[in-house]
Amino acid sequence: MQKTVVINVVGLTKRLIGEHTPFIKSFLDNGTSTYIKPMLPAVTCSVQSTYVTGKWPSEHGIVGNGWYFKDELEVKFWRQSNLLVQQPKIWDRLKELDSNFTCANHFWWYNMYSNVDYSLTPRPNYLADGRKIPDVYSHPAELRDELQHSLGTFPLFEFWGPKTTINSSKWIANGAIKTDEKYDPTLTLIYLPHLDYNLQRHGLNFDIISKDLREIDGVVRQLVEYYEKNDTHIILLSEYGITNVKRPVHLNRILRKEGFIGIRVERGLELLDAGASEAFAVADHQVAHIYVKNADNLERIKGLIEKVLGVEKVLSKDEINEEHLSHERCGDLVVVADSDSWFTYYFWLDDALAPDYARMVDIHKKPGYDPVEMMTNPKDKLVMAKVIWKLIKKKLGFRTVLNIIPLDANLIKGSHGRKPDDLEDYPILISNQVDLVKKNEIEAVEVYKLIEKHILS
Repeated sequence: MQKTVVINVVGLTKRLIGEHTPFIKSFLDNGTSTYIKPMLPAVTCSVQSTYVTGKWPSEHGIVGNGWYFKDELEVKFWRQSNLLVQQPKIWDRLKELDSNFTCANHFWWYNMYSNVDYSLTPRPNYLADGRKIPDVYSHPAELRDELQHSLGTFPLFEFWGPKTTINSSKWIANGAIKTDEKYDPTLTLIYLPHLDYNLQRHGLNFDIISKDLREIDGVVRQLVEYYEKNDTHIILLSEYGITNVKRPVHLNRILRKEGFIGIRVERGLELLDAGASEAFAVADHQVAHIYVKNADNLERIKGLIEKVLGVEKVLSKDEINEEHLSHERCGDLVVVADSDSWFTYYFWLDDALAPDYARMVDIHKKPGYDPVEMMTNPKDKLVMAKVIWKLIKKKLGFRTVLNIIPLDANLIKGSHGRKPDDLEDYPILISNQVDLVKKNEIEAVEVYKLIEKHILS
């Protein structure tokens, strides 16, 4: 089997490859490429699961970055167990073909308790005093300690939140190289999230994102030059393209005003009570799943949401099946935003009653995806001083919360999840093996076969 690396450069599209990414451009010019037809939803967990199984969400079950767990009556995002992906993965098949095949997975999702040989995934420690300590989970367990001893603690707060930087992608890249030097796996999967941050904050504003493009170009160059020395087949790919948006759409507020949302009040603040709701939306970028308790309400809710400004279409029944989303985890309705819009999880009608987690980075408590977690209030000139003071208090043992996230969804200027209108905004796959990529455009499920072809050629 041929040594192969798949480098997932999040958000990379043809539109972004140019003067600010000279190395990636040269890799493209000297290799071969294909557009990946965007799938629905074009979000991290769904797309990665499709790439590594060669199956649609209707088969592998990952219908979004999160969904409504009907047996627990709770919305959960960013789960980690590989058992949630209900189909065999590419490493399962290749292990059957050759017992000497090994795989390393660096930060692709659902990376815990899979049967890859070497894995790393973010896994902070939550201490009893309320602190969240940056850390990773690894297999084998000692790999975590070896890498953090060599590279320093994984920069979790630069991986997500207001303080994101290139350092998290650099750490992942360096960890992949050190893992490769020690174990020499046949297949390595590497996740580089850096472009995700400012593309969502600022959209396709090249005056701002040019710096991010140069930074990720340098990390890609480091990886490619390392693997080229080891006679490796190299694939650069992305999961989706991010496009400009200007309109946040609050589906849960609309459902609440019609009496469908169940609310629980605790300590004077409101919480979405999914189990007590007749209908609610699980928002995930530009796609949302609406779960409806009583089927008699389906058509009424579909008609209601179809009229909302910013909604392109509402899928039900056969339409959901046509998009390969028909699975028990899927919503009864699937809402797709228009090109200018994206969906928030917001369900409160008065900011003073918003739950405490709304103003914090808390990806597990929120019943939907929240890109505003990457922002602070641009009008608050003292925000960083407040953060420093809160961190000092935490270190001194005082309980405090980092409630610095604004409740202004209009701050977000880029999103993804729907199928972009322009081919230049499609995800892309670039290979250094010009004979192995023949089509100008492939389906997302075909990425599996292309990776396999690189390994077996």
